Amino acid sequence: MRKTFTQRVQVNVRGTVQGVGFRPCVYRLARALELTGWVRNSSNGVVIEVEGTAKAIETFLERLQVDAPAAASIEAIRTSLIPARGDASFAIGTSAEPGERTLVIPPDLATCADCLRELADPDDRRFRYPFLTCTQCGPRYSLLTAIPYERSNTTMAGFELCSNCRTEYSSESDRRFHAEPIACLICGPSLCLWDEQGHETTNDEAAFQQAATLLEQGLVVAVKGLGGFQLWVDAKSEDAVRRLRNRKQRVDKPFAVLFPSIDAIRDYCLLSSDEEALLCSPQAPIVLARKRRDAVLADAVAPGNPYLGVMVPTTPLHHLLMASLQRPMVATSGNRSEEPIVIDEHEALARLKGIADALLVHDRPIARPVDDSVVLVVKRMPERHERGEADQRKTDRLILRRARGYVPQAIRWSDNSSAGTAQGPILAVGGHLKNTVALLTGDRVVLSQHLGDLSTVEADQAFRQAIEDLQRLLQIEPQAIACDLHPDYRSTSFARQLAASLTVPLIPVQHHHAHVASCMAEHKLNGEVLGIAWDGAGYGTDGQVWGGEFLVASYLGSSRFAHLRPFRLPGGEAAMRDPSRSAAAVLWELMREEMLGYDFPSWKEPGDRRQQLAILLRSGIASPWTTSLGRLFDAVASLTGLCSQASFEGQAAMAVQFAAEREWEAGGGRAQSYPIDLVRSENSGTKWMVDWRPMISPMLDDLGRGHRPELIAAQFHVSLADATVRVAHAAGLPRVVLTGGCFQNRLLLSLVRGRLEEAGFTVYSHSLVPPNDGGLSLGQAVVAAHQRLAGKEGNA
Repeated sequence: MRKTFTQRVQVNVRGTVQGVGFRPCVYRLARALELTGWVRNSSNGVVIEVEGTAKAIETFLERLQVDAPAAASIEAIRTSLIPARGDASFAIGTSAEPGERTLVIPPDLATCADCLRELADPDDRRFRYPFLTCTQCGPRYSLLTAIPYERSNTTMAGFELCSNCRTEYSSESDRRFHAEPIACLICGPSLCLWDEQGHETTNDEAAFQQAATLLEQGLVVAVKGLGGFQLWVDAKSEDAVRRLRNRKQRVDKPFAVLFPSIDAIRDYCLLSSDEEALLCSPQAPIVLARKRRDAVLADAVAPGNPYLGVMVPTTPLHHLLMASLQRPMVATSGNRSEEPIVIDEHEALARLKGIADALLVHDRPIARPVDDSVVLVVKRMPERHERGEADQRKTDRLILRRARGYVPQAIRWSDNSSAGTAQGPILAVGGHLKNTVALLTGDRVVLSQHLGDLSTVEADQAFRQAIEDLQRLLQIEPQAIACDLHPDYRSTSFARQLAASLTVPLIPVQHHHAHVASCMAEHKLNGEVLGIAWDGAGYGTDGQVWGGEFLVASYLGSSRFAHLRPFRLPGGEAAMRDPSRSAAAVLWELMREEMLGYDFPSWKEPGDRRQQLAILLRSGIASPWTTSLGRLFDAVASLTGLCSQASFEGQAAMAVQFAAEREWEAGGGRAQSYPIDLVRSENSGTKWMVDWRPMISPMLDDLGRGHRPELIAAQFHVSLADATVRVAHAAGLPRVVLTGGCFQNRLLLSLVRGRLEEAGFTVYSHSLVPPNDGGLSLGQAVVAAHQRLAGKEGNA
C-alpha cells in the first residue's frame, strides 16, 4: 500500500481579501478538502496555513482563486513549504501581529440579493431591518477605525452581539460567518426621525413612514446613509427641488436622482447594458445616463442637461424608504455648497440648519465621509468599416468622482512589487479642486475618497483629517511629500508645513505632468508618451495658467512639446464664472481694437462693458495669460450664445458639449472641421503652438450667417480632435495619453481617441481614477517616487 505523505504550506494572499467573506470561503474550502490549519487576516492581506496531502493542497490552491467571493480581488499568491504540525482541524484564527501594512482596505458594497430577500421576508428575523448585512455587502471603509478589518476595529465595536447573531457569526455554514458588521433589531443600530431642532418625533418603523410622508409633502429630509448625510426631496416636484436649490445655494449644478429600481430608471432614461451593469454592481455608483425626451421630472433637477445622474438604493435603509415612496427622489450630498459632506447627526443640526426640514438618523457612527461615486460610460467612435452597421462599439468607463464602492482600493502602478520601497512611503496632497490625497508604498497607491474643493475652512479641515486618517489606518509616516507646483494652493501650503515638521523632502509636481502620470500609472506605462492634458487651469513652470498642453512625458519629467495659443483672462479667476470675459479675450487676440465695435446676434456685450474689458486686455492688468482649453470652450459658449453666465465650474463647456452632441446625433455622426494651424512656437521652452485663430474667424462668419450654434459646436469639437493628430505626428511617439478635466466630455474623448487610433496611435485614457483633478494625487505620488529613486527631489 502506497504511503500518503502530509505537507504543510503557508499561503500569503494579497489583494482585496478583507471584509469580503474571504476567510469564511477559505475555511469552507479547506474543510471540504479535509485540510487542517488556519486562516487569519494580516497587515498584508490574508495568511493561510494548510496541511494535508499534496493533491488536496494543489486542489485547494487551484480552487482558491476560482471559488473566491465575487467582491474579493486576488492580486498575488505566494506559497512556501513549512514543517507539518499535525493540527486536528481547520480554524479561523486571530489576526497576525502588526507589521508593515500593505495598502489594501475593503470598500463599502451595495446590499446583496440574499440580504434583500431577507429584508422583504416577513418570516425572517431581519424583516425590514435597515442595517442588515453579510460577508458580501454592507459598510466596510466607512466604519473601519483600524486594520485589520475586524469588528473590534470598526464603529460597530460598541454593539455587542446577541446570542442569535453570535451563533451566525460563529457558524461556518452561515452566510454571516465572520461578517464583522453583523447586527439585528435586538443588538444593532436603530433608526429615529428628528425635527429640525433635534427632537425625536418617532423611531424605527414609524420613522420610515413619517419620513416618507414628509417627502411626499415636498419637504426636505436629511437622511443619514452609509458614508454621510444626503438631502432628499421629491424629484417630480418643481417647487420642492427649487426650494432645495435656494436653501443649498446651488443655482444650476445638476442633482443626482435615486430611483426605486432599474425598471424605474428605464422609464426616465435610455440605459445601455454597460450602464445597467454598473448600477447593479456591488459598487452601484451614480451613473450619468441619457434622459428620455418624455421624462417627467422637475426641470430644476438638471437644468438644460440631457443627462441624469441616476442611482439605485445601495443600503437596506434606502431600499425600505424607496419601497414606501415608489417615486424618483433627489438624493444629493448632505452639505452646504463648497463644504464637505456631514457624517454626524449632531453636527448635521448645525450645518444643515435652514436646509433640512427633518432628519432621519441612526446611531451607527460613521468613521469618515464617503460620498457617492459618479461614473460615465463613453462609446468609442466606430471604425470606418463599422459605420452604418449595428451600434456594437466598444465603451470606456470613466470615473468622475471616486468614492463609495471604489475607495480605498489600492492601485498597482508597477508590476515590480518592490517598486517605491527603497524611497519609503510618499504622501501626495493633490490639488485645490476635486481634491483627493494619496499614500504610496511599494507598488501600490491608495487614494482617499473624493474630498471636494478646498475653498472653505470646513473643507480644509476635512482635507487635513483625511491625511491623518490614512496615516493612522495604515500606520505610515511619509518619507517625502508631493504637491502641486502652485505655491498658493491650500494643499501646497499644508504640504510645505508638513514636510518641514517631518524634515522630509517636498516634491512639487507640475499640474499637467501629474495628470499625465496618473493615467500612465493606471496602465503601468513606462518610458515616454505624448500626454494631451486639457483642463481649465494649472500652474505652469513659467508661472502662467496652462490648460491646453501637449507634453512629452515620463515619470521622471516632462517637456512642453506644444500648447494652445495663449490669450489673456481679463479679471483672472472671475473669467471662470463669466464666459464673456474669455470671449472678449479671444476676439481681442483676433482683431484687437475692432472688438469694441464688433457685433453679431449671439454676442451683444454692452459698449461700456467692452471698454472695461478692453482696458484690462490692453494693459494686461489682472489679466494673466492662459493656454486653457477650458476657457476656450467658455469663449465659444459665450460667442454662440449657449452660455453667458456659469454658476459652477464647467457649466459653459457642458453647454457647448451638449449642443455638439445634438448636432452629432442629428447629422448621423458627421461634422466638418474648422482650420487650426500648427506653428512654430516663439517660446523657447516649446516647439509648437496650436493656433486657434484660423478656427475663430470662420466660426464668427458662420454666426453672422445665422448658422445654428449646435453645428458650430460640433465643428469646434472635430477641429480639436483633428489638431491632436497633427501634433501627435509631429511628436512621433506611438503612445498618446488623454487626461485632464476636458476629457470628461464624452464627445471630445470619443472623437480624439477615434481620430488618433485611425492615425495609428495607441491611445490611453482613464478608467481607475478621474481625468479631472481627483486623479492628481496618484500622478504626484508616482512622479515623486521616480524622482526620489533618481535622486532628483529637492526641497521647495
